[in-house]
Amino acid sequence: MTDFVKTKDIKNNWILVDATDAIVGRLAVFISKTIRGKNKSNFTPHMDHGDFVIVKNIEKIKFTGNKFKNKKYYRHTGYPGGIKETTPEKLSINKPEEILKLAVKRMLPRGSLAKKQMSKLKIYRGDKHPHEVQNPKKITLVQMNKKNLLRN
Repeated sequence: MTDFVKTKDIKNNWILVDATDAIVGRLAVFISKTIRGKNKSNFTPHMDHGDFVIVKNIEKIKFTGNKFKNKKYYRHTGYPGGIKETTPEKLSINKPEEILKLAVKRMLPRGSLAKKQMSKLKIYRGDKHPHEVQNPKKITLVQMNKKNLLRN
C-alpha cells in the first residue's frame, strides 16, 4: 500500500546558494530538483512539497564554452514577424536573473504546478537578500555537485 504525502505533513526548508562561478545548467538542475521536492524521500509528482531556494550573486554566474556569446533565447511577441532573439551576454547586462529563471523553468513540467513551484525560487543580485529570518541552509558548489552525483 502506498502512502501519499498529506498537505499538513509538508515541511518546506530554505536553501541559500551562492552563484559565484557556478555553471548555469548544473545550478539549474540542482534548483529544479529541489523546488520540485525530488530530493526528498516522499516525492509525489502531483504535489508541491519542494524547498525554497535563494540564489545570490547571480551576476557572477558562468557558462561553459562559448555559450555566453553564441547561445540564443527566442521569444515571440504574438504579432506576425514578431520573433525576438537575445543572447546571455545581452541579458546579463539588464536582467541576469532571467538567465537562471529560464533554465530552471524549462526543466520543470509545464502547467499550473510548475508556476507554483517557480514561485519558490528567489534570485538576487549581490550578497544581500531579505530572507535572513527564515535561516536558510547554505549550500556550496561542492555540496551541490556531490548531491547531483549521488542522485544520478
